[in-house]
Amino acid sequence: MSLTYTAIRAAKPRAKPYKLADEKGLFLLVQPSGGLLWRLKYRADGKEKKLSLGTYPATSLSDARARRDAARKLLEASVDPGAARKQKQAEQALSIANTFKSVAMEYIDKIEREGRTASTTKKARWFLELLAPIGERPVAEISPQELLATLKKQEARGRLETAQRLRSFAARVFRYAVATTRASSNPAEPLRGALVSPRVKHRAAILEPKRVGELLRAIEGYEGQPTTMAALKLAPHVFVRPGELRHAEWAEIDFDKAVWIIPAGKMKMRQPHSVPLSKQAVAILHDVQRLTGRGRYVFPSTRSAARPMSENTITAALRRMGYGGDEMTGHGFRSTASTLLNESGRWSADAIERALAHKDADLVRAAYHRGAHWKERVEMAAWWSNYLDKLRAGGEIIQLSRITS
Repeated sequence: MSLTYTAIRAAKPRAKPYKLADEKGLFLLVQPSGGLLWRLKYRADGKEKKLSLGTYPATSLSDARARRDAARKLLEASVDPGAARKQKQAEQALSIANTFKSVAMEYIDKIEREGRTASTTKKARWFLELLAPIGERPVAEISPQELLATLKKQEARGRLETAQRLRSFAARVFRYAVATTRASSNPAEPLRGALVSPRVKHRAAILEPKRVGELLRAIEGYEGQPTTMAALKLAPHVFVRPGELRHAEWAEIDFDKAVWIIPAGKMKMRQPHSVPLSKQAVAILHDVQRLTGRGRYVFPSTRSAARPMSENTITAALRRMGYGGDEMTGHGFRSTASTLLNESGRWSADAIERALAHKDADLVRAAYHRGAHWKERVEMAAWWSNYLDKLRAGGEIIQLSRITS
């Protein structure tokens, strides 16, 4: 006999749970507390089992019967509905745990443990914030269209380079998700070429010897923080990347051998880099050592000696000296050195490239060059610093012989 709504409404709690039977294994369990629970009794693998189908009145009699019929269809297909439910619940729990945000944080922690620079992981966390629209979505369920919509929001705001870098970061996270079996595909890969490419902006730099001399004299007259002035003085002599300069540590400086050894974790190409120090560079470092030598960083932050100088310090100092963004940047010291050293005709292109720590696509060739050009690089560092001294003094400009192909 089928269960009716009248019978359900008439059911009263008793001291012990009791059943109100419907059809095909469905029954309503009446609890002593007054709760009404839908249950399905069935057999699978030779055993009697029960499946929860909801509570009354949230699940009506007709809804409970529909759920019963769906479960019986699974049984007809030799599928245990209870086991199928547990599998689905496990998959849903896994999807919730493996959101894009959680996988991205795991990826960021991984690269941090691998020794990536603090600036790299800081940017990665910033990228993750910008990707918040997909942050709580299961990483395996994100489609290329969904990711593209998030990237297009940045593009619509004119942040073309940011959109490109976000796609690249997302691609790395999805690649990690695939490698760790949390996703089966990388939805960022099909989006190559889908975003507007930003115009390449060359970093401004002073390339004329006479104007380089003027810049060096302006640095000598700088009246800001002593550590900032020291960093400005050293930058032209070592022409490392701004991030490498401001993260310099005293433990990396070997005064006896006149060399600065930058660990791989701080280098863009993830290879350790040795910088020969001219006598002028050593003198500058000795001067700043009296100010910051007891701390970790050669050029610490003015707010805390436990942190390096801000990434905007050098650029801000150049602006205060009157050099606009279209004239000179902190990165421009590298371009200045690269251009004038090449135009001097005195040094091999390979030695200059090694001094700039540029990546060599040929790994065997790169490994050879690291050792083969050291002597030339030491001599080049000395010559370059002497040349800068002459330019700063405003003396006779050394004629540079332009190399022709």
